[in-house]
Amino acid sequence: MNYHSPASFAEASRIAADASGITRFLAGGTDVLVQLRADIVTPDTLIDIKKIPGTGEITRNADGSWTLGVAVPGAELGEHTGLVADWPGVVEAMNLVGSTQVQGRATLTGNLCNGSPAADSVPAMVAASMTATVTGPDGNRIVAVQYIPTGPGKTSLAKGELVSALHIPARGENAGDAYLRFIPRSEMDIAVVGCAVNLRLDGDTVVEARVSLGAVAPTVLLVEDAAAAIIGSTLDDAALDRLASAASAACKPINDKRGTIEFRTEVAGVLAKRVARIAYARAKGEIIKGHHG
Repeated sequence: MNYHSPASFAEASRIAADASGITRFLAGGTDVLVQLRADIVTPDTLIDIKKIPGTGEITRNADGSWTLGVAVPGAELGEHTGLVADWPGVVEAMNLVGSTQVQGRATLTGNLCNGSPAADSVPAMVAASMTATVTGPDGNRIVAVQYIPTGPGKTSLAKGELVSALHIPARGENAGDAYLRFIPRSEMDIAVVGCAVNLRLDGDTVVEARVSLGAVAPTVLLVEDAAAAIIGSTLDDAALDRLASAASAACKPINDKRGTIEFRTEVAGVLAKRVARIAYARAKGEIIKGHHG
């Protein structure tokens, strides 16, 4: 195995572009090292990006948007009071990934690029309209996060490309987000269904919304019909019922040992209602911003 520790993303891209066989990037390593130890994946080339400047930084930009380094672990996101206040849904989703020890290493970027349909942080990132800077042999491009995973274990990144930063838009006024998942056990499990909602209010009326579902299709879904179901409403019971129906209708789940198709479809609707209520309350300032539902 060839191990590299490049000093820049351009160098990391060049190494990956020239490498043959299986290439993996190492940020937190909570997926790569587990797969390596279990002989699921043995990379020919391992590119450690942690020494690249900026990879461990959380930056609030002048316009209120955020830039997250690709090696920032979940534990640091959860300790950043400004980020928790602005985007509690994104933070609480990442805080559900693994144990306390894993939180010290696991990253949003790794969770995204691992390509798991059940990744907890990805629905929250999609609902938040997050984007990624992708560095490749031809330079940088900006990609909406929902277009990076393309199927279980697969991404849209070409040979030599890697995510070099994540971006969260400015929160703005009267807006809130939330994430919940259903799991069979109380913790340390993989989502049977995950749901994230991000919305903005004008008075009591929802004027913008994004609804995202995880673990109910080969990739995380952005469900526009579910958002449309609550836009223009005050999140009354009729709107919540429309939201639940749209969320369930979008599901394309599988049967497995953790849940049937029918169960996942039903739970998606129930979770969407709960998550929308939390996001709505946060947008109105009725819930402490870091409160976990």
